[in-house]
Amino acid sequence: MTARAHALSTRLLHAGLGAFDDSGAAPVNVPVVRTSTVRFASGADYERLHRLRHDGENVATYGRHGTATHRALEAAIGELEGADHTLLAPSGMAAITLAFLSLLSPGEHALIQDSVYGPVRERLEPLLARLGIDVTYFAAKDGVPAHALRPDTRLVYVESPGSFLYEIADLPALGAFAEQHGLILAADNTWSAGWLHQPLAHGAHVSVQASTKYIGGHSDLMQGAISTNDPGLALRFRDTHEALGLAVGADDAYLALRGIRTLGVRLARHAQNALEVAQFLQQERAVARVFHPALPDDPGHALWRRDFSGANGLVSFAFEDGDIARAGRFIDSLQLFSLGASWGGYESLALLAPPSRLRPHSYFSGDAPVVRLHVGLEDAADLIDDLRRAFRLTCT
Repeated sequence: MTARAHALSTRLLHAGLGAFDDSGAAPVNVPVVRTSTVRFASGADYERLHRLRHDGENVATYGRHGTATHRALEAAIGELEGADHTLLAPSGMAAITLAFLSLLSPGEHALIQDSVYGPVRERLEPLLARLGIDVTYFAAKDGVPAHALRPDTRLVYVESPGSFLYEIADLPALGAFAEQHGLILAADNTWSAGWLHQPLAHGAHVSVQASTKYIGGHSDLMQGAISTNDPGLALRFRDTHEALGLAVGADDAYLALRGIRTLGVRLARHAQNALEVAQFLQQERAVARVFHPALPDDPGHALWRRDFSGANGLVSFAFEDGDIARAGRFIDSLQLFSLGASWGGYESLALLAPPSRLRPHSYFSGDAPVVRLHVGLEDAADLIDDLRRAFRLTCT
């Protein structure tokens, strides 16, 4: 009788565990191994390990390459992503930049989903332009971007769901489009943290995410990761990673490793709280639209049900009117939701986006401001009471 494969929750708890030592004992958690210099027992060992690294094995010959702490986290993220190769980066944005600089050369072209993470437009696009790399944005809601394909196109880059309005791309369709035209498909998987969705199993060649967010889970580290099953792409990532001198501190790797062990139970609570908040917002008169893919009337709901195993703590809503000052007073009236630009930690956050920020997103329409909520691990009834009070103070 064939043994049943272990569930992801089980595999994630056991990925990257430390080996038993000669005494037959091992700690539960991999120790924090900090070093800048790696010592070698002999010249032969020095040559052997450097040769292995040159041939593509992820061994450390210098502190920048990471230690046993980093290898354990890479193994755990690889388990989440279903990836054979994972590299860590100092931030999610560093992981995104690593992907673009590894996969594109001067004179080449990338197709980018137009609801992508804002700094890709604001910071990365100007850098790519300086390097002679051109980009075109496309609307995921329109399907595959065949109209924008060029002879020099090499990369399709999506963020699904997007981090503000949660537009979902049809990843299998884009994967088939990429295969047909010899393109690389890369996906920002931060929303799902790898727990709710595995892009590599749905047609993507590369998955990147900001482990700053749900993997860390406690708003106390900056980190990113890039994963692939293609050994050739993995080598390109490693070479660019080396050239850029990217490194993650062992303490941050340890914090992310500690956070990843409780990812599933935290996300379940985030998702339940967020759904209750989203349902409350749907009944609020001051709200014109609620953005959350788990809601049956969300435009991306069918794709979400097909490709994802659950939702997270992000909910956004558009006000009924365009009074940006009133929306700002609403944010300031909240007590349990702090004003903050990130998400993925245990705490609840709120962030106001004026229409000008969202107009590049074809998924957005209208002139009303949008508030993004990250619904944390507090009691859902308390969070709803906080929102209700802020609405009554500012929107009546």
